[in-house]
Amino acid sequence: MNRKSLKKSVVSVVLATSLFASANVTFASSSTQQIVDQARMDMKNAAYAYVVPAQKGKIVTSKELYPALNKAKASYAKAKAAISKSNAKNKATMLKDLDALYYEKVTKGIVPYIDAYNYADKYLNPIMKDIEKAEAARDWSKAEKSYHQLSAQLKSRTAILYRFTGKSARDLLLEQYKDPANAKRDELKIPVTIYMKVLEAEKALAAGKTEEAKKAILSIYPLIDMLPQSNSLPMIKDLIDRAYDNKFGVDKEAATGTFSLRILGTSDIHTNIVNYDYYKDTASNSLGLAKTATLIKKARTENSNTLLFDNGDSIQGTPLGSYKSSVDKLEDGEEHPSITAMELLDYDGATFGNHEFNYGLDFLDEVLDDADFPYVNANVRDAATGKLAYTPYVLIDKEVVDAKGNKATVKVGVTGIVPPQILKWDKSHLTGKVTVDDSVQAVEKVVPDMKKAGADVVVVLSHSGMGDATHEVGEEDVTYLLTKVNGVDAIITGHAHQVFPGKVDASLTNVDIAKGTMNGVPVVMPGKFGSHLGVIDLTLEKDGQGWKVASSKAEVRTIAKDASDVDQTIVNAVKEAHEGTISYVRQAVGTTTADIHSYFSQVQDDPSIQIVTNAQTEYVKAKLKGTANEKLPVLSAGAPFKAGTRSDPEYYTYVPTGELAIKNVADLYLYDNTISTVKVTGADVKEWLEMSAGQFNQINATKKDEQQLINTDFRSYNYDVIDGVTYEIDVTQPAKYDPDGNLVNKDASRIVNLQFDGKPIDLKQQFIVATNNYRANGTFPGVRNATETEVYPDENRQAIIDFILEKKTIDPSADGNWKFATLPSTAKIIFESSKNAAKVLPADGSIQYIGEGTDGFGKYSIK
Repeated sequence: MNRKSLKKSVVSVVLATSLFASANVTFASSSTQQIVDQARMDMKNAAYAYVVPAQKGKIVTSKELYPALNKAKASYAKAKAAISKSNAKNKATMLKDLDALYYEKVTKGIVPYIDAYNYADKYLNPIMKDIEKAEAARDWSKAEKSYHQLSAQLKSRTAILYRFTGKSARDLLLEQYKDPANAKRDELKIPVTIYMKVLEAEKALAAGKTEEAKKAILSIYPLIDMLPQSNSLPMIKDLIDRAYDNKFGVDKEAATGTFSLRILGTSDIHTNIVNYDYYKDTASNSLGLAKTATLIKKARTENSNTLLFDNGDSIQGTPLGSYKSSVDKLEDGEEHPSITAMELLDYDGATFGNHEFNYGLDFLDEVLDDADFPYVNANVRDAATGKLAYTPYVLIDKEVVDAKGNKATVKVGVTGIVPPQILKWDKSHLTGKVTVDDSVQAVEKVVPDMKKAGADVVVVLSHSGMGDATHEVGEEDVTYLLTKVNGVDAIITGHAHQVFPGKVDASLTNVDIAKGTMNGVPVVMPGKFGSHLGVIDLTLEKDGQGWKVASSKAEVRTIAKDASDVDQTIVNAVKEAHEGTISYVRQAVGTTTADIHSYFSQVQDDPSIQIVTNAQTEYVKAKLKGTANEKLPVLSAGAPFKAGTRSDPEYYTYVPTGELAIKNVADLYLYDNTISTVKVTGADVKEWLEMSAGQFNQINATKKDEQQLINTDFRSYNYDVIDGVTYEIDVTQPAKYDPDGNLVNKDASRIVNLQFDGKPIDLKQQFIVATNNYRANGTFPGVRNATETEVYPDENRQAIIDFILEKKTIDPSADGNWKFATLPSTAKIIFESSKNAAKVLPADGSIQYIGEGTDGFGKYSIK
């Protein structure tokens, strides 16, 4: 039920209750009962005046509520007087009922709400504004005074926020007033304490009491590591500078015997070494290890006690990776460009991402044998011997220096893991050659070995997403679980192409975004393509003969997207491969008579997918000639790879009318997959499509508010369109499968009117479906029932190139083999795409641009 209906329903109940009360009061005059009914209505409306808006997320001001309150009070008084003057025999009961309603709706309801609002507006907001002004002016005296005022208010008066009924309104007030005030108080607690100690030390020093001043300053140092990172950091920096002033004759390291250690991390570079977008064939300041390098060098100047690690997915991902694997193939003794760049940046170690295995183990070995820094992995095993296939960990003897020049050696242990799913993603390369242990179990096993070998600090390179708090053996994303493994001191993670410290799923507990920790362990996930650098700062203190982590902070630093600053040494070092890649991607293969884009590839049949499925179909039909499957109908599956993936409003395919080059084909098909086929039944095809239809949220036909069509938790590359059949998708039905392929609604059926050759599909008929090795070797519903699987040596991308070369000129248009079942006419269905999509809206008017969406996207409606 929507909120408008809810309000209407509540009012109806009120009226019914009033009439019922009237029916039982037989001795009161009709005029008296009308006065009583009006009073009851006014009292309940007074409560609705703040409750109903709160249910919609709106705080109502006290000024807006006073008319309703005054009306309720006046009606109540009038009703009491009318009852008292009436000749009703049950006056006492009527008065008691009226008083009870007044107590519930007014005394306990709207009045405390108004008091709470007035309290927050009068006492909390002004103090918060004073603190903001103090921070802007870096006025610690004012900040300290305001802090104590805020603490006093929160201690003595905020009980008022709980003094009324209406949970939604109460929670709203707490969320918008008390919670920020509490957060600000907690943020200022330690800095204010430090400030007071600094004042004490400065006064003592001014009075000539040197030892007292030194003692006050020494008491500050343990607190400095506990300082929160916040928007007031510049102000806090000024405060720390005062605390570290040489006039006191002490410094932190000398006083506490601690050393600092900085861990830097990159992940998911994907051969974006130079700041160049090979798909658009132009320089780009939003990517490139050559840009990240400038952040690395700056971070090292801030702290010389630094180690640098890479978290995998470095040798695949752009046409440069394809160029070195299949065109200008890496030769024995030749360094891969990614390795060259990492060596120049003095990486101390790295681990494998899942894409390191895309080109097979022989190619990976050729990449590794020229690296002058170690690669570690603790969960990939040799299938024949059962032994770990790679070095599970290394110990790095890192010399650290404190501010006084004192030196110490810290043993830093580094290990890494890769998702077990590489066995299905690269089945053709890995079957029978390696096995992969569960990631969490692997780390739990190797950490004690590292500690026994003498590791003071343990760093885990986790090529894995954050995951959740529940461990399932063999799962893909486990970083959150790794923070709970005893002995782990720091984690560099990746794989998901996201950024942490940053927003995480609300189900993950004990996460401190300000400090960049999960369960007390610092974690960094530095985006993708070199967009960010992860920085972890550890404070080490003596632990017997060794060292332990006393405190930690983590942050990510963003490359300058508005500047072309690069490390020219890196650019020069990979110049040959870079220029060779550009020449390669510029090779013409044909022409297109219209623009090709993927802006609407998730909401309508799309040419950017159609070209892929057509090329796959022709390739597979040729391969099936002369085989037992020659006469079976061939279907073809394709997905929108570039559809604003992972909150990137620029991540869409766009190929302008005219010449088609290899770079355009690479833009249409990003991955170095090889063509594969599966033999399935008509029933399997339907389940395959049911899984794909999880791309959409369920649409409520009766809901009047805007409804998002696209389920952002569902990866676009899993939204397979299957050509060769026709079908409709009914998004008013629930999804049958969740994004991981788990059955969640057994009887759901979003796929309707599924036909082959103009007739309802025969669920028992066999089909050959052209796809890629990733899908064919996976566990997609429908796919997992395949009776035959064939993996061909040729890449899907090459099949597209051959297709275009043969056609010479292509007319990019979709055949319209799928569409949505009739969408509810009254529903406001929206989705997000690039703002550039507004320039190429469909002529039929089914899609319209509404305006600004979230995070740089545009918002569109569809009908």
